[in-house]
Parts: sequence; structure tokens; C-alpha cells
Amino acid sequence: MKITIERKNKDYLMEATGKSGNKVMIDHSGMEVVQGVSPMELLLMGVGSCSAIDMISILKKQRQEITSYKVEVEGERYLLDDSRPFKEMHVKVFLEGAIDPDKAQRAADLSFEKYCSVSKTFDKMVAIQYKVFVNAS
Repeated sequence: MKITIERKNKDYLMEATGKSGNKVMIDHSGMEVVQGVSPMELLLMGVGSCSAIDMISILKKQRQEITSYKVEVEGERYLLDDSRPFKEMHVKVFLEGAIDPDKAQRAADLSFEKYCSVSKTFDKMVAIQYKVFVNAS
């Protein structure tokens, strides 16, 4: 796997390009005008989207009808020397449709504990907690 990152202005705005040619804008979160997501936000997005792909795939194979999928990921950071890595991540998955809540929970368990490469990358360093809500208002 390989990506490229190219600086796009005189400050911190970067354009990351993946193997597929799709692009993501990345910027310094401390800028007056922020034109992309921060690197730390990208990590949270990676966890949320990786688990989403897993869960949707698992639930589709089980013929569960997903009409809406939303995920919120919050990261709790701590001070380590001069950096602020993640200590914990809290994931909330909101599903709507004709979905068995037990199957949704099992899909989440499989994703976070077995399949999601992004979550598994953080396994030894960051506690990832998750909760699934099915047809919750």
C-alpha cells in the first residue's frame, strides 16, 4: 500500500492521494482557515470507516436491511512529552432499518475484535470502546 502527499500552499495544506486516485485534503487544525482534516481526525475517520465497511458487509451477508448508517468516533488524548497521542477512542454506531440488534452487535464485535485492520493497528496502544444503537431515536 502506498499513498502520496503533496503540499498545496505555502502553509500546511496537503493533498493526499491513494492508490485509487482519490484525494483527501489535510491541514493544520491550528490555522485561522482550516481547509482539510487534521492527521488526528484522519485516524478517527479510519477507525470509523473501517468498522463501517466491515459491519455493513457482515450485515448484508445476513440479509439485514440497513436504511441508514452513521458512526461517531471521539478520541481522548493525553500529554506524552511534546505530543498528544490517543489514549482511548469511543465509537457509537447508529443503524436504522430491519436489523436484528443481536446481529448488529455481533457484527460490531467481529469488526472491532477481529477484522478491522485500523482498529487492530491500535490494539496495544489505544483502548477502543464501541456501542451499537439500532433504530434508536
